[in-house]
Amino acid sequence: MTGQTLTVLAADVPFPPTVEDFYLPSIVPWGGHGEWFTKITLMLWLSVAILIIFFLVAYRKPKLVPTKAQWLAESAYGFVRNNIAVEMIGKEGLRFAPYLATLFCFIFMMNIWGIIPFFQISPNSHIAFPIILAIISWVMFIYLGFKRHGIGYLKIALVPPAPWFILPILVPIEFFSNFIVRPFSLAIRLFANMFAGHMLLLVFTLGGFAMINSNVLLAPVSLLSWLMTIALTFLDFAIIALQAYVFTVLTASYIQGSLAEGH
Repeated sequence: MTGQTLTVLAADVPFPPTVEDFYLPSIVPWGGHGEWFTKITLMLWLSVAILIIFFLVAYRKPKLVPTKAQWLAESAYGFVRNNIAVEMIGKEGLRFAPYLATLFCFIFMMNIWGIIPFFQISPNSHIAFPIILAIISWVMFIYLGFKRHGIGYLKIALVPPAPWFILPILVPIEFFSNFIVRPFSLAIRLFANMFAGHMLLLVFTLGGFAMINSNVLLAPVSLLSWLMTIALTFLDFAIIALQAYVFTVLTASYIQGSLAEGH
């Protein structure tokens, strides 16, 4: 294939990519009505299936000297139980360890698709998924607060230890912070990091093709662009793990605040 042919083919591809490129076409159209099964849906189902099968297989026949799969499963759960649930919540954190471990593993699995060839996009780069996860955590810590303290939870959550004359200012701030900003910040932090990581990889990858097709003199620069893609992939892996950890830690922190006796 000649360079002229490559240039013609490249001209048929919209560049630069836009936000619309995140709305992937349906894999299985349903009578022309909507896009009910997309690449994102496939990754979501695969994430759930992989996690369920992995933990079932790992714990099917537990051994005193664990297999590699059992060791990995125990390490993941033990890390969340000891370093997040118990560390953040205390002894009561043990009963929340299964949920927090599930949350951590699910977010990590959903994020990891962003650096897997042929997928290379995280479902969490769509705001809908982080919003649902944030709402689940939000409902949980509010429910736990009212279950533990009854209506007195409103006083704990909204009335800080401060002089009475500044409470009319602080109470609305506490309400906005505890009941609105928390779920919003949980969702936006996860979404923004996954979206930005995907866009960076996309820009450097497609930028290399754009430069090599536009001018032969830019060919060395295109190689540099692809090397940056490789380097950013390793950086993206660290961010993937970090965001799963941060989301889980903040959820544990909010649960701890709901169970605490007061300021």
